[in-house]
Amino acid sequence: MTARRTAQDFAQQLKYLVDERFPEAEVIRVVVDNLNTRSPAALYTAFDPAEARRLTLKLEFHYTPKHGSWLNMVEVELAVLARECLDRRLPDLDTVQREVAAWERQRNQQGATVNWRFTTIDARTKLKRLYLL
Repeated sequence: MTARRTAQDFAQQLKYLVDERFPEAEVIRVVVDNLNTRSPAALYTAFDPAEARRLTLKLEFHYTPKHGSWLNMVEVELAVLARECLDRRLPDLDTVQREVAAWERQRNQQGATVNWRFTTIDARTKLKRLYLL
């Protein structure tokens, strides 16, 4: 987690994923939004070409739809985070990070999911105008 959203910050996070978090993985699938700093090009701005290439070969980028309802699922999860973890005053960023990490571990251990009810048929009906492009 960083305080900013720059290409440099993104590149450092990707390097962390490849080298420290999942060093044995053949491929790391990265699901990202469409912010302009979220691309393999960020690696080439942060590292020399050989290092950027090494990292890029381990990463598979998947971009979320610009008009997709996936945001609703994210908003649901953030609402749960706010209600269950951030519902009080926390004195500093370190405390926030510790509390969120503890909440995340518990949430993952529970296998919490979002009960998504928006079907493919619903999407085709509601987003019909996007399919006609």
